[in-house]
Amino acid sequence: MLTVATAHALIQDADYAAAYREFGRRYPAAGCGGTFVSWLMSDDAPPYHSWGNCSAMRVSPVGFAGNSLEAVLAEAAKSAAVTHNHPEGIKGAQAVASAVFMGRCGRTKEEIRALISDRSGYDLTPTIDQIRPGRTQVAWCARRRRSPDSYCVKEHKPLILSVNL
Repeated sequence: MLTVATAHALIQDADYAAAYREFGRRYPAAGCGGTFVSWLMSDDAPPYHSWGNCSAMRVSPVGFAGNSLEAVLAEAAKSAAVTHNHPEGIKGAQAVASAVFMGRCGRTKEEIRALISDRSGYDLTPTIDQIRPGRTQVAWCARRRRSPDSYCVKEHKPLILSVNL
């Protein structure tokens, strides 16, 4: 639902916060986290410094719409910052949007992996078969009190799958 809201904001040149609230209020049981739902139900709540993965999950339209990598990175940050204004929440959105953009532009998996690893510091070398045993999806992009390689792309399978497939 929020992916559609992101596309709507891009197509209509609308404010991301307004689009997320409009669509989120239409579909309040769409499976969003509690902090997001509280933000959603307020007309003027500020960003809540989240490093959660929702900013990465909703950003794919930015990668399809962008005309350059620089534009995609800037727009991904803009789409994330209305809720996920923590640097890790923004970085996660930028990683996904840049992967989509590069894939759309015909870049190889190796080129996509290298760019994301270089820009973000994410270790994208493990295969999905190496990641899958004993792993479960986590609900945030960066975990404090754990090593830097515990970023969501290692534990949250969609991005690593998109790069490794």
